Amino acid sequence: MVALLPPLEAPVEPPQALRRIAFLLERIRAGTYRVEAFRNAVKALKEVHPDELSSRVKAGTLQDLPGIGKSTSAVVAEAAQGELPAYLASLQEKSGGPLVDGGGDLYAALRGDCHLHSDWSDGGSPIDEMVLTGIELGHEWMVLTDHSPQLRIANGLTAERLTQQIAIVDAINAGVGGAFRLFKGIEVDILDDGSLDQTDTMLGKLDLVTGSVHSKLRMNSGPMTRRMVAAVLNPRVNVLGHCTGRLVEGSRGKRPQSDFDARAVFEACLEGSTAVEINSRPERQDPPDELIELALEIGCLFSIDSDAHAPGQLDMKAYGCERAERLGVPWERIVTTWDADRVHAWANPA
Repeated sequence: MVALLPPLEAPVEPPQALRRIAFLLERIRAGTYRVEAFRNAVKALKEVHPDELSSRVKAGTLQDLPGIGKSTSAVVAEAAQGELPAYLASLQEKSGGPLVDGGGDLYAALRGDCHLHSDWSDGGSPIDEMVLTGIELGHEWMVLTDHSPQLRIANGLTAERLTQQIAIVDAINAGVGGAFRLFKGIEVDILDDGSLDQTDTMLGKLDLVTGSVHSKLRMNSGPMTRRMVAAVLNPRVNVLGHCTGRLVEGSRGKRPQSDFDARAVFEACLEGSTAVEINSRPERQDPPDELIELALEIGCLFSIDSDAHAPGQLDMKAYGCERAERLGVPWERIVTTWDADRVHAWANPA
C-alpha cells in the first residue's frame, strides 16, 4: 500500500540524503534546475571511492568534483560526518507531510499507478530510479507509459526504442522479485481519426495502454467526440488519460478543456471497460469535478494516476485521491486500488 516516506534520521549516507532532497523538491514542484543539482550530485558520487570522499570532506575540496556545487557539497559533508544535513532536515519539516488535506484513507489503499514517464521520453529520471522510488513509497505495481512516436517534443518512442524498453522492463522485473511488478505500457497518442500512434503488433506486446489526446485539442465537438469514442472502444486502450486536456495553473499557463460529448465518451468507456483517468497533476486536475460525477453516474471505472515525470511526483496521486474521496468514487471502481494480477487480467481479457 502507498504511504508517505518516513523522515530520514542521522546517520544517513550522502547519496541517500541527496536522493531524498531531490524527491522532496520534486513533490512540491520546485524548479528543475534545483532538482537536477541534487540528482546530478548522486551520479557524481557514484564515481568517487569512499576513501577519496572522506579525504575530500576533511580537506574541504568536495566542490572540486564535477557535479558537486556549494549546496550539494554541504549536504554531502554533513551526511559523511554522521549528521542529518540541515537542508534535508528543513525540507522534511516543511514539505514532508501530506500534500493535501483529505483523501488519506484512499491514498493508503492505492497499490499502483497507470501513468508515469522516464527519461526515455520526457521524464527526468531513469526507469530504475522511478522504480526504486515507487517501491520505497509502497507501490506493488506501476505501469511505465512513456510517450508514443508522434509526440516528438516529448521524445516519443519508436517501435524500435519501445522494443528495447520492453527488454529493460523484463530485466527489472527479474531483478526485483515478486514483491513488485513493473508493467510494460505506453501513453499512446489518440490520432485525429481515433486510431492509435503505435502499431497493433507493438501494442499487443504491452501489459496496459493509456490513451491520450495531445494534438488538435480545439477540434470541434463532433469530430473530437468520434475521435475519443473510437479510441476508448479500441480493445488495446485500457485508460483514457487526462480526457479534457485542460490546464488550470502552472508554468505552461492555462488552457481550456476540449469540447466533446462527455456522456457519449464515458458511455463508450463503460462499454469498452476503459478506465477514466483522474489525473492528479495540480496543473491538470483532469477531468473537472462535474465530469468525474458524470462518469461516476454512468458506471465507469477510474484510474487515479500521478502522470509523474520525476520520482517525487509519484506522490501527486494524493491530489487525485482527495478529489475522488470528496466526490464519492467507490474504491472498488478505482483500478489503482487493485492488485497486480487483477489489473493484468482486466487489461488483458482472454
